[in-house]
Amino acid sequence: MTKPTLVLTRPRPQCGAWLARLAALGQPAVALPLIEILPARDPDPVRAAWAALPGVDLAVFVSPNAVEHFFSQAQGAAWPAHTLAACVGPGSAQALAAHGVPAALIVQPAADAASLDSENLWQQLQPRRDWAGARALLLRGDGGREWLAERLAEAGARPEPVTVYHRSGPRFDAAEQVLLTQILAQPQGFVWLFSSAEAVGHLAGQPLNGQRAIATHPRIAEAASAAGFAPVVLARPDPEAVTQALKRL
Repeated sequence: MTKPTLVLTRPRPQCGAWLARLAALGQPAVALPLIEILPARDPDPVRAAWAALPGVDLAVFVSPNAVEHFFSQAQGAAWPAHTLAACVGPGSAQALAAHGVPAALIVQPAADAASLDSENLWQQLQPRRDWAGARALLLRGDGGREWLAERLAEAGARPEPVTVYHRSGPRFDAAEQVLLTQILAQPQGFVWLFSSAEAVGHLAGQPLNGQRAIATHPRIAEAASAAGFAPVVLARPDPEAVTQALKRL
């Protein structure tokens, strides 16, 4: 039986590594980014955040894109020895390590957490220290991690959002437009992978009857189901877990 082709909808910079890992697992996949990542319109707040980093207790990165765009403004600065770097997914953790953040300072959900989200990240952060008076940067795109910011504020910390990149809708080239047409016409040959409810929303108005999907969080799965995808199954956001979820479809 021919394997269905997995449709990666992640931002363009993340697709290459995913395609390589899926290929190593023998899983056919194509990239159709549904979110474009652009630099922050104003880089000055990002540079100011770097200047302030020695006095910061916690920096929360919402995604690998946040890591890359924040470190693009490092200008040679090293990561402070006491500043925790928090994230919700292994991709972000790997990106932080690649930029020289010590493993002991990287905080992420437990390896056996039911899902990779703010709730499970907070379970790891909360006992790390007394958060009263702590300064915390939320390094993100156009919003994100509001729930975590609320928990930090309730614990007495001072969360400060910093926009390090900007998200926009998909900008398909001619080949990607042809690919989208092919996927919509042959739903049994493809399975979509969603790591963002926003990406699901960018397919509004498309004929989605018969389209199947894998989602990396229950809230994303709800958005995909509401958009017309069926069935929708859950998987952790790593290629091995996704290939196992494909078998359940």
